[in-house]
Amino acid sequence: MLNIAFSHSYFYPFDEKQWNNKTPFPPLGTMYAASFLREKGYAVSLFDTCLLKNIDPLHSFLEVNKPDVFVIYDDGFNYLTKMCLTNMREAAFEMILKAKGNNCKIVVCSSDATDHYEKYLNAGADFIIQGEGEVTLKELVDKFQNKEDATVIDGVVYVNDQGKIIKNPKRAVYKELDSFPMPAWDLINVNDYKNIWEEGGKEFSLNMVTTRGCPFKCNWCAKPIYGNRYNSHSPEYIVAHISYLQKNFGVKKFWMCDDIFGLKPQWVQEFNTLLKQENLIINYYIQSRADLLLKEANIEALAESGLSEVWIGAESGSQKILDAMDKGTTIAQIEKATRLLKEKNIKVAFFIQFGYLNETKEDIDLTIKMIQNLLPDNIGVSVSYPLPETAFYEKVKDDLKLKANWTDSDDLAMMFQGSFNSKFYKKLQRYVHKVFRKTQGIFNLKKMIRNPFSLKMYEWRLVFLLPYYITTSIVNKLQLNKLENIND
Repeated sequence: MLNIAFSHSYFYPFDEKQWNNKTPFPPLGTMYAASFLREKGYAVSLFDTCLLKNIDPLHSFLEVNKPDVFVIYDDGFNYLTKMCLTNMREAAFEMILKAKGNNCKIVVCSSDATDHYEKYLNAGADFIIQGEGEVTLKELVDKFQNKEDATVIDGVVYVNDQGKIIKNPKRAVYKELDSFPMPAWDLINVNDYKNIWEEGGKEFSLNMVTTRGCPFKCNWCAKPIYGNRYNSHSPEYIVAHISYLQKNFGVKKFWMCDDIFGLKPQWVQEFNTLLKQENLIINYYIQSRADLLLKEANIEALAESGLSEVWIGAESGSQKILDAMDKGTTIAQIEKATRLLKEKNIKVAFFIQFGYLNETKEDIDLTIKMIQNLLPDNIGVSVSYPLPETAFYEKVKDDLKLKANWTDSDDLAMMFQGSFNSKFYKKLQRYVHKVFRKTQGIFNLKKMIRNPFSLKMYEWRLVFLLPYYITTSIVNKLQLNKLENIND
């Protein structure tokens, strides 16, 4: 049987913001694909790039493993890979060149390769897998093994003998997720990840996924791998996976990296019941929508099952902007979900997006006011990022001639003509964080006055740093005012 080497193109050290967070996660999607091919009888290995500072170790990996096929299979469950960061693309091209020099057949499956297949084919890839990749990859490798024509497979892009790029029909999505074996955790060094979490003083977490896809239609959100669908593992499969990770790695905290967690009716309730039956006590965090959280007593079941934090795609405090995004949620739903989660002692975090088309200063002020009023436990602030195959991208694509991708996740460049320029939004991101921390500091100061012994260590820190946040927020505000009317 052929020897298949897997890798991926996300290097945390190439993304300074994420690397400094010291919360790296293993490449889950890559590990699923490797376990699937191994189950089918192929010899597999994995060159994990997550913690590497360059691709130099690839040389010895190729020498030792001598793969016949080198597969760059990005972790489609990691939302950062959807952004197609140029640092990672360049690393992928380097890996293709190295593996090609070792006479490997090259296959690539990633968001970036799906959107820009011609670039990867020009870099030396033999086949690009579009969308969900496990079944397509297995069929490709079978064709390689049997020395048959692989160009007939649905879901691939390749260059024919005449030098023309051929894009085959898309493959139907795979629905029976429980038929996939668990990810190949044995192919990565979990302790290397754990050490970095401990260096950052944070409780070690591992990533899991219970579903694939998202059925909602926010017009800026791309779904290049798993599409506008929603298929789910059974609660039994997920509980068995949790049990395995606890027994083998001693981990008790999990990041459920689904686009939308717990959408299927009664799934969360069944999950909660099974955890209790298996005597599994966990702590986990998710991302979700405000409207979904309000359905069918979801919050109660989530709290009972061990949910500690929810990242809500709040996006904006302006209903006008939410409607323009086709978000399908309301400010009232965000407010109610936040209140109910806090009542259950579940932390709430907001994803905030500035820079959407026709955003005004008033829209920005409404968003800041929402953050101050609802006071989430954390925020993630970004600016609108045009992704291929979205309605938003189609509206602004003519502006993307100079720059169509960020270098890293802290780039924050405006790549289209928005209401304000990149300097304004970069400063706005910093200003909003300062205002947020200032508001938290004032809240905790009042809490301290009522009961000095009620504050936790990080809350004391916010009180201590309050003068800093007050001062810097004033300075940032003045700087923003100067940038407000500059469009270049």
